Amino acid sequence: MIEERNLNSAETQKLLTAEEDHFFDFKSKLIQPAKLQETFVAFANADGGDIYVGVEDKKCQGERLQPFAAKEDANAILTVLLEQTTPAVENVSIEFLTVTGGSVLHISVPKSPKVHYTASGDCFVRLNAAKVKIKGERVTSLAYSKGSALYERVAVESVDIDEIASAEALATYMERVGTSLEPKRFLKKQRLTTDRNQAIFPNVGCVLLFDEEPQATVETRCAIKVYRLRTTDTEYKREHLAEMPATINGPLEIQIRSALAKVAELVNGASYYEGENLVALKYPVEAIKELLVNAVIHRDYSLNDDIHVRLFDNRIEISSPGKLPGYMTLDNLYDERFSRNPNIVRMLHNLPDPLNHDIGEGLDTVRNEMTKAGLVAPTFELRGNAFFATIRHQRMASVEDVVMQHLQKNPSATMTNKLARQLSGEDDINKVKKALQKLRADGLIDVVDPNASAFHFQYKKV
Repeated sequence: MIEERNLNSAETQKLLTAEEDHFFDFKSKLIQPAKLQETFVAFANADGGDIYVGVEDKKCQGERLQPFAAKEDANAILTVLLEQTTPAVENVSIEFLTVTGGSVLHISVPKSPKVHYTASGDCFVRLNAAKVKIKGERVTSLAYSKGSALYERVAVESVDIDEIASAEALATYMERVGTSLEPKRFLKKQRLTTDRNQAIFPNVGCVLLFDEEPQATVETRCAIKVYRLRTTDTEYKREHLAEMPATINGPLEIQIRSALAKVAELVNGASYYEGENLVALKYPVEAIKELLVNAVIHRDYSLNDDIHVRLFDNRIEISSPGKLPGYMTLDNLYDERFSRNPNIVRMLHNLPDPLNHDIGEGLDTVRNEMTKAGLVAPTFELRGNAFFATIRHQRMASVEDVVMQHLQKNPSATMTNKLARQLSGEDDINKVKKALQKLRADGLIDVVDPNASAFHFQYKKV
């Protein structure tokens, strides 16, 4: 359904002042439909975006608003975009924006779980404010990233199927799920093998689940690295390492359990100073488990990188190779469901007392466990080609409340910016500075020595 609405002068001005970027583009109404299709496909293959046809870009010296005199004049464009893109992009939103002199065509392109091509067979992706043509291995990588092609089903021809069939990890798994099938038949029924040239090969998912040393077999890196970093800084240096990073290998279930044991060991040793008292950091175990399991089962195994678990003085950060698959975005993580590695997810979930919940439930568990512990909700972000999940040892109470609670419990104690950051978990030095200044302005605290330098300010309860 094509919608129509009027743009008032304020909305029109806001549109004209917008900058073209990764999610936004202006196009002339005179553009050839086939040329516009390249941008349309690029948005669908990347993270989605908005195209406004009938607005010249900012390089234009004259009137930038050049709308269609009649909406029918845009029919050729819509036909090419909606009917000649392969495969068709679903859930595209079309609207005509009525402005002085006619209509601007607004096309809202969703992030698609598929790889799309123009009518001429070309594939494009959006990169910053431009489109980039890709082909060959880059198209294959895009398909793996989106989950429209499953890397977990790629055959691993360097491994003899008999090696997997006789592996202890497979025998243990089959015993736990209660099957009497012959091992090779079991693997075939679970879609963990590939028939090629009259031979049977295990696929990537099969190797990751049951090979004794999958990290030595799979062509890309697939270990878990765990670090303990004695700092709260965003950027860390080698000297912040408490010990050399631990590298966790093995079949996926064993790898997850071993990594959790290592994280628990390091968390148990993590602490900070509250005044003169050493206080242990405490995180809900289930929250850590769910984030690590999610990282393992949903990562992009086609990328040559490991999962990294970094334990800072005030947070745990887990990075997983790969952007969000399919139509998943940072905004719909709690609501939508999409698995990049459905076989791996299913096989682990079939176990008695599985490590993984149904898709999507894990993040709800993380959020709920953090709330129960009185800590702020987890945060998620994309950095480059990786997905980052962070849980902070930051209390839900405000910095001001945390500071006053500490001073009320310890009337003779003094407060510094550093201690306030340690107590609250807020690592932004300027936010804490403003909180302390507000408490001082409200007459609740005062400086111990007004002549001290700003870096050595101490506060006491009034």
